[in-house]
Amino acid sequence: MIRLDNVSKTYDHTSQGLQNITWSLDPGAFVFVTGTSGSGKTTLLKLLYGAERPTSGSLWVNGYAVASLRGDPLARFRRQLGVIFQDYKLIPNRTVAENVAFVLWAQGHDRKAVDRRLVPTLKLVGLQQKADCFPDQLSGGEQQRVSIARAIVSTPPLLLADEPTGNLDTENSLQIMEILHKLRDVGITIVITTHDEQLVNRFNHPVLQVHQGRLQTLRP
Repeated sequence: MIRLDNVSKTYDHTSQGLQNITWSLDPGAFVFVTGTSGSGKTTLLKLLYGAERPTSGSLWVNGYAVASLRGDPLARFRRQLGVIFQDYKLIPNRTVAENVAFVLWAQGHDRKAVDRRLVPTLKLVGLQQKADCFPDQLSGGEQQRVSIARAIVSTPPLLLADEPTGNLDTENSLQIMEILHKLRDVGITIVITTHDEQLVNRFNHPVLQVHQGRLQTLRP
């Protein structure tokens, strides 16, 4: 699903983001990526979904040489991924249902296909009763669940989650993890960045750490 060969990312020709990372991840895996703030966790995710390009090295995601993609090919590639952001990135003047359905409309699905996917997705994240609410009417945990629903409504093979529980309390964090495990159980590959050691220790998933620009295995 993911393969990086000697990938480095340098900013401003002086600040080293990532250094010579070689890493592969099989389909269906569930992995934590840890590290302190500024260590390069988010940079790694941005490389994987094409928001950043490596300074050197090669990377493939789901069979795509991501760094070579531009324009429409890059847009089509991103439609095959689910990305969850820590700050939710919801459209404030759209309802929960509209925020989630937006992805499907952008992919060219008709109303029948949108309705067929939307209802079970909202049910999966426990928001079927909140479909007509706007983001500012929701709690932080509910907004994050909308973000998850939007990321998975098109059934992507790979889900990238950037600190998905970073703004949440323990109860809401565990609810988010329960949803992510359900997604893993249906075959979605999941990569989660986090600095929450308690969360990592609670679940027995492989753990990688970004430290001084390098990626190392803490728990296989």
